Amino acid sequence: MTTGCFVALLSGLVLVLTASSVSNCAASAQPSPPKAEITILYDAFGQNSAMHKDWGYAALIEYGGKRILFDTGNNPDILAENAKVKGIDLTKLDFVVMSHRHGDHMGGLSYLLRVNPKVVIYAPKESFGVYGADLPSSFYRKDASLPPDRRYYDGAPPAFMQFGSAWPGANFQLIDRNTEIAPDIHLLTLVSDKPGTLELRELLWPSTLQTG
Repeated sequence: MTTGCFVALLSGLVLVLTASSVSNCAASAQPSPPKAEITILYDAFGQNSAMHKDWGYAALIEYGGKRILFDTGNNPDILAENAKVKGIDLTKLDFVVMSHRHGDHMGGLSYLLRVNPKVVIYAPKESFGVYGADLPSSFYRKDASLPPDRRYYDGAPPAFMQFGSAWPGANFQLIDRNTEIAPDIHLLTLVSDKPGTLELRELLWPSTLQTG
């Protein structure tokens, strides 16, 4: 970690770690905010070690007494292997943040849910997709000239359609607005405008920290 104000951006929900005393990092007279420890559990570069390199991302963030898993990497077996190498117990988490719905960030969820099935998982709420929750039934075209047996719900659909989950029983909390999930820990929602991922719902992570 570097000294001073550290800002990092990762694709997905924005997880912001702040403290009231961080508003002016240059003011050395102010008390130091909590330190954050970030342990990379999954990526494709870095020094040679016992860690298994693979495309994807996951990191354990320890801040303000909370243990946060940010993304789960691309492969459940590699996540399990790397967590063991780093001595990280994924059964002891306060919550998980899933940045966005790409497989290289959420592929390890099956392992995580085997060892910690009830952990709270924050993810960006989508109207339709992996993290979809509900959608007004007005999203699909209706034709009143068709007979009832050829129309969804015999032509009388519910006002909102409820969608299933790829991980039934998992404790997902879907976020569609900026939210403080713990003291000085905020999730900020974004929508990608990059070609190829237009309208992708994201939770990114700029973290504002002061380290010693």
